[in-house]
Amino acid sequence: MPMIAEATTARATRRRAISNGTNFWHTTYLGANRYRPDPAGPPAPGTIYPMAFLVEQDAREIVRPHFHQADQFQVVVAGDGTLGTHPVRAVSVHFTGAFSAYGPIVAGESGLSYFTLRNGWDPGARYMPGARAELPRPRAHREAVGAVESGDEVQDVIAAAPDGMGATRHVLAPGARLAGPDPAEGGGQYWVVLTGGLDRDGGALGAGSCAFVAPDEAAWAPVAGPAGAEILVLRFPRRPG
Repeated sequence: MPMIAEATTARATRRRAISNGTNFWHTTYLGANRYRPDPAGPPAPGTIYPMAFLVEQDAREIVRPHFHQADQFQVVVAGDGTLGTHPVRAVSVHFTGAFSAYGPIVAGESGLSYFTLRNGWDPGARYMPGARAELPRPRAHREAVGAVESGDEVQDVIAAAPDGMGATRHVLAPGARLAGPDPAEGGGQYWVVLTGGLDRDGGALGAGSCAFVAPDEAAWAPVAGPAGAEILVLRFPRRPG
């Protein structure tokens, strides 16, 4: 079964945070992180480990260029700003491969809120240029960005790559079922509810919620709630080997 993070439940973890001088609010959805550590410690290297949290970056605050050791999607859900050379706003989707430096992330006048979604453990940002020596050699930089547009029921926000990476937006009518892609084709999937909701065991997975489907699970096929649903399906690339 997918790992579920309902927005109203996750909101109880919202806390004030600061990283490398940048001020923001941090809300944990799935997995441990440096603000909510796991007493058992980090998982073994190479383990599929979903990490999901929401960052609400203060107005005009800047996150310096940095990298992570895990593949990552970021979904801008409120505010606007720039990510590297890319203007971003609700709803933009950004993918970076492990050990791919990116940024800066610059929040606009109304701040910038975005989900950070990973399929593997990461201890925290490694800031450039000081951490440059920690980058593996040789390495391949990987980055992709896209924006959700209104209109079509299905939109490829980031076109599918041969290794399974991609991002698709779906708009569902009330009661409609979406048969998700085969998780075995990639390194796991996040489903993010943008508007409306999905029915779940008699309850609801509302707007701002997310779910993670692991590569060894069956394809997920949720049903839209009475208000319909607008969702993103974010697919990680297959891992080597």
